[in-house]
Amino acid sequence: MRGRLPNLLSNIFAGDLAPLGGPVVSDRLSGYVRAEQMRLVKRNSSGLMLANICNAVVLMVAVMGSADAVVAQAWCGVIVFVAGFYGWRSRFSRRITPPQTVSRLATQRLCASAFLLGSLWAVVPAVFFPAAAHSTQLVMTCIVAGMLAGGALAFATLPIAAIAFIGPLLLGAMTCIVRIGDFTYALVAILLAAYTVVLLRSVVLHALEFTQRVVQRVEAETAVRHDALTHLPNRIAFNEGLRLAQSRLDLTGHAFAVLLLDLDHFKEVNDQFGHPVGDDYLAQIAARLRRSTRDIDMLARIGGDEFALVAADIDSADAAFAIARQVCDVFAEPFLIEGHLLTGSVSVGIALAPRDGAGPNELVRHADVALYRAKKSGPCSIRFFEPGDDKTARDNQELLRDLEGAVARNELFLVYQPILHLADDRITAFEALLRWDHPQRGLIGPSQFIGLAEESGLIHAIGDWVIQQACADLACWPADIRMAVNFSVAQLQSASVLPGVLRALAQSGIAPSRLEIEITESMLISKYATAGTTLNALLELGVTVALDDFGTGFSSLTYLRKLPFSHIKIDQSFVADMLVQPDSAAIVKSVLSLASDMKIGVVAEGIETAEQLAYFKGTACEAAQGYFIGMPMRAAQASALLGVVSKSSSQAA
Repeated sequence: MRGRLPNLLSNIFAGDLAPLGGPVVSDRLSGYVRAEQMRLVKRNSSGLMLANICNAVVLMVAVMGSADAVVAQAWCGVIVFVAGFYGWRSRFSRRITPPQTVSRLATQRLCASAFLLGSLWAVVPAVFFPAAAHSTQLVMTCIVAGMLAGGALAFATLPIAAIAFIGPLLLGAMTCIVRIGDFTYALVAILLAAYTVVLLRSVVLHALEFTQRVVQRVEAETAVRHDALTHLPNRIAFNEGLRLAQSRLDLTGHAFAVLLLDLDHFKEVNDQFGHPVGDDYLAQIAARLRRSTRDIDMLARIGGDEFALVAADIDSADAAFAIARQVCDVFAEPFLIEGHLLTGSVSVGIALAPRDGAGPNELVRHADVALYRAKKSGPCSIRFFEPGDDKTARDNQELLRDLEGAVARNELFLVYQPILHLADDRITAFEALLRWDHPQRGLIGPSQFIGLAEESGLIHAIGDWVIQQACADLACWPADIRMAVNFSVAQLQSASVLPGVLRALAQSGIAPSRLEIEITESMLISKYATAGTTLNALLELGVTVALDDFGTGFSSLTYLRKLPFSHIKIDQSFVADMLVQPDSAAIVKSVLSLASDMKIGVVAEGIETAEQLAYFKGTACEAAQGYFIGMPMRAAQASALLGVVSKSSSQAA
């Protein structure tokens, strides 16, 4: 009980209205309520302070020539100084961005200021009223009544401040009336007390309604600015925090950094374990990130697996890097979710203010450009924005715009690299390779534009064109020639890929067994959950599937059992080194042995010398491909190589 009373009084003097029937709110929400209370009090402060000065001057004039004139002048001087100081400070504070939250101490200081002013006005009835003439007493009565009403109005949102101002003034008036002892004055005292009670009741009711509205508004705004899954601020709140950081930089010169975070391989978690596990994974990541960041930093979730951080008071790239390093360290320990141990990582892009941008939008854009480069550098990479990044981003945007119409303008074309069947020593297949003849940039390889096509969704239209053209060219060649076509992850995850293959086969009239779909090992490992259905449907159709770049990713032996691959292709990096590097030679021998046991054909990629070709002719390798065997060529050249007349629409330019 002893501890409750001081705590209750402390809450009341901090503006808490719960003891008066107001809503019970959290400390954080109380800060928002106090900020709104203070904002309106400051808005009314200039008028109240002006009224203080005018009333003090009027009173000084009214008692001029009396015995209290000197005291009144001194008192008036004090009122003018105090009211002028408070008025100036209130007016200055309104020029800067008001804080979102206000501390308990700030409210208590406001109450102390109100009590000081009220105490100064209590001098009027206590000191000047008894000896004044009746006309002067009338003036004083009007002034006191006006100050009571003005104080109630000025502090209408903060009852404790209103009481702090009105209380001393009312006490001074009562003391004066009791000292005079006149019945008429006693009636005035009763009226004055009644008016004060009515005023304070109105103040309390208004403050309760005001507080309730503020609480409801803040809760609604919090919901709009709040991410329900991670309990972090969302993109709206992040943008607001970024603008506040920019305002602070402009006003005080305090620099800051923008960090964009993107989880590596998050989609695989959803694909493999389901969305509930993915959601729990995000929530645990958010909790760790909160613990790893400073209180002055703003952490937000701005997308599915994207987070952002506004790091305050960052004066160097080293300081920003240290924060990014702490973020990466969050993933050092695995996450235990529903019995699964999940390991993860994050890529980070950083832009420093004011060095890397003139405003919030430019900073975010540059941080995003840095993040794009970080993701291309591998898991848990940290990259700062560099001036050259901006040019690269603009070039990519221009390239993407040109790519949108490349199919319609007939700028894309296919070349075909022959595949040699080693036992028969003849060409039995080709691999279709995509090229882009850009009107200004010249010949562009797929490594420069396929990634852009996948990110933008253009890969579906381009992929459909590739399969149509490849099948049309294949229809012009002998029936024992096969065609290998590379498929990207995005294509195999699309529902439109199977109808596209069926349409290409029907229009060209070729047998499905002549078409082979090539997928990379790394894609198979990471995307099998979403691509497996499409792959199996293609296999049921009669199309064969080859596994490209075998040995460069993680172990894919499990998937060799799940899918009946017709071929696996030994990556050219092993072929290039096998005659000089024992490790590469051992890998090649292991792949050949494994494929033989599983009755899967092997194609050796990257054959560039006669020695390499001779090596594979002495093994169980079925076929070989590389520049030594044949360079990629147009359809007409491939037809000539096969000894047939080309009827394809993709004749050599």
